[in-house]
Amino acid sequence: MTLSCDAVTQGQTDLDREAIVPEPPVGDVTQAVLEVARRAKLAARSLANATRATKDAALVAMADALVASADEIVAANALDLERGRDGGMAAGLLDRLALDPARIASIADALRTVAGLPDPVGEVVRGSTLPNGLRLRQIRVPMGVVGMIYEARPNVTVDATGLAIKSGNAVVLRGGSAAQSGNEVIVRVLGRALESLDLPADLVQSIDAYGRPGAVALMHARGLVDVLVPRGGADLIRTVVRESTVPVIETGVGNCHVYVDATADLEAALPIVLNAKTQRVGVCNAAETLLVHEAVADAFLPTALAALAAAEVTVHGDERTVAAGDGVLVATETDWETEYLAPEIAVRVVADLDEAIDHIRTYSSGHTEAILTRDLPSSERFAAEIDSAAIMINASTRFTDGGEFGLGAELGISTQKLHARGPMGLGELTTTKWIVNGDNHIRP
Repeated sequence: MTLSCDAVTQGQTDLDREAIVPEPPVGDVTQAVLEVARRAKLAARSLANATRATKDAALVAMADALVASADEIVAANALDLERGRDGGMAAGLLDRLALDPARIASIADALRTVAGLPDPVGEVVRGSTLPNGLRLRQIRVPMGVVGMIYEARPNVTVDATGLAIKSGNAVVLRGGSAAQSGNEVIVRVLGRALESLDLPADLVQSIDAYGRPGAVALMHARGLVDVLVPRGGADLIRTVVRESTVPVIETGVGNCHVYVDATADLEAALPIVLNAKTQRVGVCNAAETLLVHEAVADAFLPTALAALAAAEVTVHGDERTVAAGDGVLVATETDWETEYLAPEIAVRVVADLDEAIDHIRTYSSGHTEAILTRDLPSSERFAAEIDSAAIMINASTRFTDGGEFGLGAELGISTQKLHARGPMGLGELTTTKWIVNGDNHIRP
């Protein structure tokens, strides 16, 4: 299973940095990207009537090709890593960028997992027969051409391609300068695998060579690109949402909360809190704020703060939390708003469930919130009143993930409310159309 939740790039995003390769004049870039999009649109037609067997065979062929080309991919990725180190890339981002044979095998396995999932195309969402005899079906159909803009994540190159092809789409990728060498080889390998099955290589294309102007051209390719998904740091996502004329599915940052209720099993709560915060700190489903009901604060906080300190997590706390443990920093308003993506957490004692819900409503980014409780009404109220993409009841926030949800892979985690919300898999890469069967009907 691939790692599928993104850390936010510290500092400037890839759209703000100078590209590694020389860029053609902007006019030439625009025409080149539009030509890529036209070829993708044409290639997508080859999947219009493709059977599930054909698409699954393509995914398996791509998986086999990745494993067979592991040495070539790792060598190209080494160039990306060298440039990253020379440019001062943070250790966490270098780890996210790095590929080795084991990681490539895991990425390939994700393709095989997607191949084993049901095909969403043609699924009947709803249907009926009208009193006049017209027979209606609303069915799932491909989007067409899916654009992706993302940062330093070569596994996304593969995940996005696999999900797109299984759902009948072509994909145009802008994976950023940080991963350009590796992505170039990966796209070439995937394209050759498609051609081996008489499918067009243009089903997967990269515009990395065109740098930032290419990304902007992709954002403006309305009519050729059907939907655009940004995946990465907050600045990147804001840039795409602001600049794009192509419809955007907005993935979001994760200021995620864990609330320990008065009735929580405190022995079970501690490992959940630690897992949510420390299992991987630089991802969007890591917990950034811990809320503790005042009735259990004296019993839970000292143990929890000691465990967090042992895990080398810096704690920013309210007055009661500062008094409960050594080395706790005084929390500011900024701490409640911050997605740390680091070994840091904000901790607050709340009077009751009302105050916990109010805090989360005020500061949440709408990603994932967790309640730890043995009280069913409290869990049901929390789930009903918290407006986030995922609600965890007695479980770690780290489970908000396409692989963990059985989606095989994910395109990203959407925090918007239209069309797609939460981990996005095959179904989210489809739209619908109505099929109406009549018997020479005319409208009176």
